[in-house]
Amino acid sequence: MRKLNAGDRSALIKLASSLPVGSPERRAILAGLEAEIKKDADPKSHDQNKPETFYEKKAASGEVNVPGKHILNNAEVSGEAIVSGNAVVYGNVEVSDNAQVGDDAKVSGKAKVFGDAKVYGNAKVSDYAQVFDDAHVYGDAKVFVGAYVYGDAEVYGNAKVSGRAEIFGNADISGNAVILGGHWDGSEGPITSGKWKGPGIPA
Repeated sequence: MRKLNAGDRSALIKLASSLPVGSPERRAILAGLEAEIKKDADPKSHDQNKPETFYEKKAASGEVNVPGKHILNNAEVSGEAIVSGNAVVYGNVEVSDNAQVGDDAKVSGKAKVFGDAKVYGNAKVSDYAQVFDDAHVYGDAKVFVGAYVYGDAEVYGNAKVSGRAEIFGNADISGNAVILGGHWDGSEGPITSGKWKGPGIPA
């Protein structure tokens, strides 16, 4: 089977974008494109902040091949959402509404970023985590497992938020803080260190 050239990929992407999301035909085309891409790409490239050759799709608007967007596997980007810089979204991720994922950020697994949320810097959002409303996750922060970050909350620095933690309101989580659970609305003040099961509850 001959190697696909840029024109072939473009035609297949356009065809896929015209098909219903989740349809067998669309999935088959995207799976074939992904397999072709992986032949020339290092599978560890996501971890090295060096995005592999990519295919892009924006089914809601029909836009395809938008430079600077790195959208892999079954990831969906819709509405006015933007993926830019060297950012990569992959897996079964959903980025929608007016959300922005930029710089060297990575969103993976079944994570969701929506509303007016922003994920940037070297931040990572993964697993079933969700970032939404006007929340910002940036720096080298990690939000994973089933954590929620929303409202006007900010998670940055080297902070890690996981478990079923909810970071919302005006919460400010940064430094080397590790949040394993609980509801944080900002009334506890900035959290910059320590390992916590919840506000006032050290792990």
